[in-house]
Amino acid sequence: MKVEYAKPFVKAVTDVLSMMAMITPKAGKPYVKKGNTANGDVTGLVGITGELNGSISITFTKSCAVAVVKNMLGGELQDVMQDVRDAVGEITNMISGQARAGLAEQGLVFSGATPSVIMGDNHTIAHVANTPVMAIPFSCEAGDFTVEFSFE
Repeated sequence: MKVEYAKPFVKAVTDVLSMMAMITPKAGKPYVKKGNTANGDVTGLVGITGELNGSISITFTKSCAVAVVKNMLGGELQDVMQDVRDAVGEITNMISGQARAGLAEQGLVFSGATPSVIMGDNHTIAHVANTPVMAIPFSCEAGDFTVEFSFE
C-alpha cells in the first residue's frame, strides 16, 4: 500500500468536515492497522470496486460523532442515535466520493457502494481486502476519529 494513497483521504476529510460541520481536523501519521477492532464507537463503512476491490471506513468516538452531527444540523439532535447514524453514513459517502476522485488522479478508479453504519463499543470492522489496512488518525476540537482504507 503506497503512502501517496493517504493524501486524497486527508484532503477529503479536511474538505468535507470543514464545509459540512465547520470543523478543522488535523491528520496524524498514517500507519498499518493491526486487528479489526474499531478505534471508536461509530463507523461508516463503504465497499469500493474497480480495477481493485476494497473498503473505506471512518470511525468516530461517540462524543466526536455527536459534536460533528450537531454542527452539521445546526443545533440539538431530535433522535441522537438515528441522527448520528444518518449523518455518519452521509459523511462517509462524501469523504469516500472525494477520496475516490483523488485516487482516480493517481490512476485508481473506483465505484462506491452505499455506506453502512456500525455503532457500539469495541465493534469490529470487516474490510473486504486481504491486504494491510492503512489507518489515518485525526484529531479536532470535537474529538478523535480514524479513517481506514484497504484495497487489492
